Amino acid sequence: MKQLNVDVAVIGGGTAGLGAYRAAKLSTPSVVMIEGGPFGTTCARVGCMPSKLLIAAAEAVHQLERAPGFGVYSSGKTVINGREVMDRVKRERDRFVGFVLEGVESIPATDKIQGYARFIDDNTLQVDDHTRIVAQRIVIATGSRPSWPAAWNELGDRLIINDDVFNWDELPQSVAVFGPGVIGLELGQALHRLGVETKVFGVGGAVGPLTDSTVRKYAAQKLGEEFYLDPDAKVDIMQREGDKVYIRYQDRQGQTQETMVDYVLAATGRRPNVDKLGLENTNLQLDAKGVPHADRLTMQTSVAHIFIAGDASNQLPLLHEASDQARIAGQNAGSFPEINPGLRRSAISVVFSDPQIAMVGSTFRELNQKFSACGCFEVGEVSFENQGRSRVMLRNKGLLHVYGEQGTGRFLGAEMIGPEVEHIAHLLAWAHQQQMTINQMLDMPFYHPVIEEGLRTALRDLQAKLKLGESEAERCQRCPGE
Repeated sequence: MKQLNVDVAVIGGGTAGLGAYRAAKLSTPSVVMIEGGPFGTTCARVGCMPSKLLIAAAEAVHQLERAPGFGVYSSGKTVINGREVMDRVKRERDRFVGFVLEGVESIPATDKIQGYARFIDDNTLQVDDHTRIVAQRIVIATGSRPSWPAAWNELGDRLIINDDVFNWDELPQSVAVFGPGVIGLELGQALHRLGVETKVFGVGGAVGPLTDSTVRKYAAQKLGEEFYLDPDAKVDIMQREGDKVYIRYQDRQGQTQETMVDYVLAATGRRPNVDKLGLENTNLQLDAKGVPHADRLTMQTSVAHIFIAGDASNQLPLLHEASDQARIAGQNAGSFPEINPGLRRSAISVVFSDPQIAMVGSTFRELNQKFSACGCFEVGEVSFENQGRSRVMLRNKGLLHVYGEQGTGRFLGAEMIGPEVEHIAHLLAWAHQQQMTINQMLDMPFYHPVIEEGLRTALRDLQAKLKLGESEAERCQRCPGE
């Protein structure tokens, strides 16, 4: 068996692993990266990039269907060639993966170790049955994987995850999507627009990441007008019958319905890949889900020389967050025992549904829990249904809530659904990171006519509701929620 002694060992070769490896190399040449599967990132292979390729095809169909609203008509019936759709998805997906692999190929072969790592103790890793590594510092960057109820395994190959969708050669006739989160909404709507009979089922009323009940209810209603969406479904039976899956459920009116689908797409969440690392052989303190506790500013765990980054940390499973965490974890692993807090940017997330859903800063749930005793935040609102530019484009669906702090007038966060709100979310994330007040944000320029004028309306609504001044700020500083 091969024996290695290194300064830093990074477990995982995805976004977080690659980022941590490169950051650690800036401080020491003695770094190895261990990967059990194919190198490359979840985003490029089965996540954000192939899903956007499928969504882009679906949007092309939708544009044709919307054209009569402008008095524009095309001759003949729209034909969707599923084989050509999926060919482009896979072809472009492979290009994105290729760009990542080019970067991996530039890494010295001696720094890349193929195999699955397990902890023997706090400093020792066993990689399959061929290599034992003693590392002075270790970064866990093992990513995450889809999860679903164990009983669904009886569906066999009729049960799929998003990874499987992007390997299809042809589009199926029907799919039931379980989980109206980011993945479920994006893929469910895209498949529907591409001619696949699609039903999306959820549990507990969740719609994407939204926590503001007013925005969430609006989102469920508007998305549900286009395709079947029940965020709190009652499914009585789901069982395989031949090459189909039979589902009996109660519809939104409480009536019993039956359907047969080609596939059940499990979009019910992801779990960090830490359960097979042998963490029981370490002194790491774990949370209730078995994930190591880590400081969000340093990514340092309870064992000083072990760090964690990316989806494995179970903090914010987003690519830009994984990159930030990787940089912080890698730098601190490389420079250990010197530990420095890294920049953690304001939270921002986007669901590429249509209308899009976005979140910025503190969520409504977080603010409600923090300020529930004193009411030290207010909500500004705008509907996009009568917003000028949105109506011009026949995309006038949406609701935006912005949150501000009483006393200081500081912008706290936002939840929204609306046309192209990915752009509004970026503006708001920058304002949040700069800790701007509502008044300062309203001093910024707004062009006419643009969708962002709706943001100004919401900010003005919030401004009118806020009570500013030192006495109000002092009262809110004493709030038990603090």
